[in-house]
Amino acid sequence: MSINKKKSLDPIIIIGLLFFIFGFVTWLNATLIPYLQTACELTSFESYLVTFAFYISYFVMAIPSSKVLEKVGFKKGMSLGLFIMALGALIFVPAAYTRTYIWFLAGLFIQGTGLAILQTAANPYVTILGPIESAAKRISIMGIANKFAGILSPVILGAVILSGIGKVQKGLAGLDNAARAVALDKLAEKVVLPYVIIAIALVIMAVLILLSTLPEIEAEEEPVTGDEQKRNSIFQFPYFWWGVVALFFYVGAEVLSVDGQIKYGLALGFDIKVAKFFSSFTLIAMLVGYLVGIISIPKYISQQKALKYFSLLGVFFTVMAVFTTGYASILSLAALGFANSIMWPAIWPLAIEGLGKFTKRASAILVMAIAGGALIPLLYGYLSGLKAVGVTHAYAILVICYLVIFYFAARACRFGKRTH
Repeated sequence: MSINKKKSLDPIIIIGLLFFIFGFVTWLNATLIPYLQTACELTSFESYLVTFAFYISYFVMAIPSSKVLEKVGFKKGMSLGLFIMALGALIFVPAAYTRTYIWFLAGLFIQGTGLAILQTAANPYVTILGPIESAAKRISIMGIANKFAGILSPVILGAVILSGIGKVQKGLAGLDNAARAVALDKLAEKVVLPYVIIAIALVIMAVLILLSTLPEIEAEEEPVTGDEQKRNSIFQFPYFWWGVVALFFYVGAEVLSVDGQIKYGLALGFDIKVAKFFSSFTLIAMLVGYLVGIISIPKYISQQKALKYFSLLGVFFTVMAVFTTGYASILSLAALGFANSIMWPAIWPLAIEGLGKFTKRASAILVMAIAGGALIPLLYGYLSGLKAVGVTHAYAILVICYLVIFYFAARACRFGKRTH
């Protein structure tokens, strides 16, 4: 069901704040990857375990998250998710003081767990707040909040924890083991204050959600007409499962195009003072794309056609990034932000349209697909370490991602869908 239009503004503002939090916490990983590689003395492959630990939690915890929401409802569930995220942020304190990578990964996994609950509740909430035809527009508005926070987070955190990291890296070679450990301990401790502040902010937001007037909503199954049989299993919706596949590859492409940018810039020889802004370039491009989506969908173009065309843009920009160098390659990757912008807003409503009573369960399964952000960057990390491939040509895996999304938009999104 859709909430009354007059009553939907307050929930949209609240959910918008939640999407801001999603973005701020999620896109900190772009800064953490090069930071932890130095502080914890990691290989390139090991550094991408940052994204793996964070995004694999969505796969592991999505179904439990849906069970939590069934028991406590959307509102209490979102508040619980924020408390869990705060706990994950606080784990960074002992992780930093002991410089233990596994503790950092544990903190990231717990943050991802909290986000899994929030995402499972918030995304269908936005979809159901109005007509399904304009869901991509509403999710684009949420995306602006998300990506604006994402632009700020690596710049803010980068200014704190990446400051002077170049000098630390150059100076380590000339230090004995004891002095090396002291220098790295000092670098690791830079992360403590930012994450304590993040934890406090998350707790405050959790309390505000509990005290808010955010209403509970329930999705109802659409009425069956004609000779149609009522479907009693989510496996009877093939277009939904193609949506899961498309979302898996989309999230992997998005995470790699953002979280890998700073590290990629450093590999190309850019100074950290310049490279720390590269992930923000991608997110700015995404913001532009969201604005285009808000203006054009569904007034000028359907969310399905937009998804089809933007996935082809993704192929084009990837090819440009792979076959160029320096700023041309960096800016081509940043342009992927524009191509990516419409994908989550379009895939989600196309996948859950008409699911009715299966919406909550479907939402949890779609959240599991966020595991693409765990596996695809990790694959890139492995390929980029191979001499035969390298850091630039390894990005070619994104072509496969965008072609899968194109197939969903062009054909698979209609498989088994009811026509009225």
